[in-house]
Parts: sequence; C-alpha cells; structure tokens
Amino acid sequence: MQQFTVPQFIDVEDKIIGPITTRQFVILLSGAIIIAIFYKLFDFGAFIFLGLLVFGIAVVLAFVKINGRPFHFFLLNLLQTFRRPKLRVWNNRYGRLTDIGRIPTLKFDNSKNIKEYYERSRLVELSLIVDTQGEYQGEKEEDDTAFIIND
Repeated sequence: MQQFTVPQFIDVEDKIIGPITTRQFVILLSGAIIIAIFYKLFDFGAFIFLGLLVFGIAVVLAFVKINGRPFHFFLLNLLQTFRRPKLRVWNNRYGRLTDIGRIPTLKFDNSKNIKEYYERSRLVELSLIVDTQGEYQGEKEEDDTAFIIND
C-alpha cells in the first residue's frame, strides 16, 4: 500500500514580509494605491479624510478576524444573510427547505388582542401535524379571529 503525506495546517497562510501574509499585503497595497489616487485627485483636506477612511478599512480587512475567520468572510456572510428570505418552509414532498421570496402580511379582521392570540401555544399540535404529514388535522376550535393575507 502506498503511503501519502497528509498536509497539515492548511488554514495557515504563508508569511511573506515578517508576520504579514500575502492576503494582508495585497489588501494594504490596494489601500495604498487608492490613497495615492486620492492624493492626486482631491485637495489636502479631502485627501486626509478619505485617506484615513480608506486606511482604516484596509487595516480592518487585513488584520481583524471574527471567530478565527478573516473580516471579509464575515462581510460576505452578512450580505448573504440579508439577501436570504426571512421565512423558510419545510416541503415534505421534496424533503428539503424551500425559500419563500415574499412574506405575506397578516391583518386582524376583528378587535381581539394580538398578544392574547399568540399566548395560546399550538406548537405541540403543529409538530404533530407535520410529523404525520398532514394526516392528523388538529383539534378544531371555534375561533372568530380571521386573517386576511395581503399579497
């Protein structure tokens, strides 16, 4: 049987200048180039303001880590989270979650208290309906609260 060397520490980036990695060097170099362009384009007051802003952003992107991951991964995850829909519905037919693009708004048709409506938990009943794939229809309870779904 052939023996292979298994690479270790694959998440450690190569250092090129002292403790600075290639990624950090490229980010800082990009920031320096943008600051040089600002020096040619703007007057001194605007240059100082924009230069400090770009320098701060470059330093944060290069050196700050959140949960052991570089900051730009945090920004990408944040954008993906905001782009995802707020409501995900289990579709048992396909065995996966499906995204609902637009969430309909609910309006009460009568003057019942909203807090009172949500205080009555139906979680056990709803989980039983989901577990039985709709065979169990739930307890029928007379409720005069009517919802209107606005699309």
